[in-house]
Amino acid sequence: MFSVIFPGQGSQIVGMGKELHSKFDIVKKLFKEADETLGFSLSNIILEGSKEELDLTENTQPAIFLMSYAIFKLTKDEFNINLNKADYFAGHSLGEYSALACAGSLSFSETLKILKIRGKAMQESVPKGQGGMVAILGSTISIIESMLKENSNKYLCFIANDNSEGQIVVSGNNEDLEKLMIDLKSRNIKNIKLPVSAPFHCNLMNKATQIMNKEIDQLNFKDPNNVLISNVTAKEITDSTELKKLLIKQIESRVRWRESVLLMINRGVNQFIEIGPGKVLSGLVKRIDRKIKVSAINNEEDITLININD
Repeated sequence: MFSVIFPGQGSQIVGMGKELHSKFDIVKKLFKEADETLGFSLSNIILEGSKEELDLTENTQPAIFLMSYAIFKLTKDEFNINLNKADYFAGHSLGEYSALACAGSLSFSETLKILKIRGKAMQESVPKGQGGMVAILGSTISIIESMLKENSNKYLCFIANDNSEGQIVVSGNNEDLEKLMIDLKSRNIKNIKLPVSAPFHCNLMNKATQIMNKEIDQLNFKDPNNVLISNVTAKEITDSTELKKLLIKQIESRVRWRESVLLMINRGVNQFIEIGPGKVLSGLVKRIDRKIKVSAINNEEDITLININD
């Protein structure tokens, strides 16, 4: 059994997909269609833009989706590897939208547009420089949950991502995060302030939730062709009405990635294929269970090496 997984923000790099874009017409066509849909040259930002421009959340989100979707379509249409045979699809944060589009629940153009809106809404939800995120390494979810609860009168921080064993990401405003980091240091718990400009996946994103509530409501969702694992619940989902509700909820909710991967493994999945730039999720899956077969598709050679477990 195998699952297809789609990365989120942080996997982007200028020049990603350059080789595929120059060689395959299907990729060129999708990049061109994305530019026309959005009304500006996203492809130019991806292929030869500045890092600052690509790292703007409102550009990053549609850019990573475009890469994932292009690789998915190329693998399926040019190399005849049908990734829709996967037992499960799952995406990390914005990757959930990539999963939905590849599962036929949302159209390519709708997904691009909604991710542009989502990125802008999330960026503008908290004034720049006021909020952020901290990665905590080598601890457990229960220890960090207890710590945040016990010190809620000193600082208000929220678990944003439960990524893998020993990798948790916390969101909050910068003053509170500084206090948390001092506490973590006193307990010899390793932590790193992440280079992000907003506190994603917590209730400080409420303005973005309000915007996305209206926008998602207008989208034409179909029931997906594949079973999805929701970030919010870490459970299986196939109903389009429920999907809408969970995508809205996802903005302020914890990404339950570790639990999602464990659910798929417990259901019998023994292979994960990551579709999109980078290998972040592949690394997280390996941290959760070293015995699992993991591969990431970034280029043509990666596609030729894919061997799907039945």
